[in-house]
Amino acid sequence: MPEVPTCPSSNHRPAARYCVGIRYVLIISVVVGSCRPSTGGRGDTAEIRQGGHPMKLESSGFAQGATIPRQYTADGADRSPPLAWSDVPEGTKSFALICEDPDAPSPRRPAPTPWVHWVIYNIPADRTDLPEGVARHPELPELGGARQGKNSWPSDNVGYRGPAPPPGSGTHRYFFRIYALDSLLNLPAGATKDELMRAMKGHILGQGECYGTYQR
Repeated sequence: MPEVPTCPSSNHRPAARYCVGIRYVLIISVVVGSCRPSTGGRGDTAEIRQGGHPMKLESSGFAQGATIPRQYTADGADRSPPLAWSDVPEGTKSFALICEDPDAPSPRRPAPTPWVHWVIYNIPADRTDLPEGVARHPELPELGGARQGKNSWPSDNVGYRGPAPPPGSGTHRYFFRIYALDSLLNLPAGATKDELMRAMKGHILGQGECYGTYQR
């Protein structure tokens, strides 16, 4: 807080009135500044929102913003949820998808970067969905040669791993984001989210998102 100047005595009335006015302006400015709402958001959302045609992404497994069912979490079968997208832009040659939790490790103590739960890319352009329980393999011939990258776990970290927030850390949000790309990516299986983001730069035609929540 800036130092508030000391006003002259009331014997110097014009100067005293002026100084009191300055003190009120300073105090009000500090209070208003300290009451501005937080600009906190979704981790690095600004990084991955690169514009393009708006797409629709949804899951038949949970409603937008609703609790993610147990079978799609580490407390259940840890299967990937079914996802479907529409409003695909013309010229799309492949899709990529990222799932991450911007509230890790907790809403009170956010991590520097979101916790990544799923990285999958080179999904064929003629697909508009991912089935429930995508196999946790680097290469997916059953999905037209789609490839999966690494999540944030230190081991066993290829493919989808579901919500597993620390107990008592509050409600976490899990954002699924689909990207329509104008090319297949020359990116080997096992890429990180950051590597995928760099490879997609300049190739995003459209994107959409949905999210669910989970807590322990």
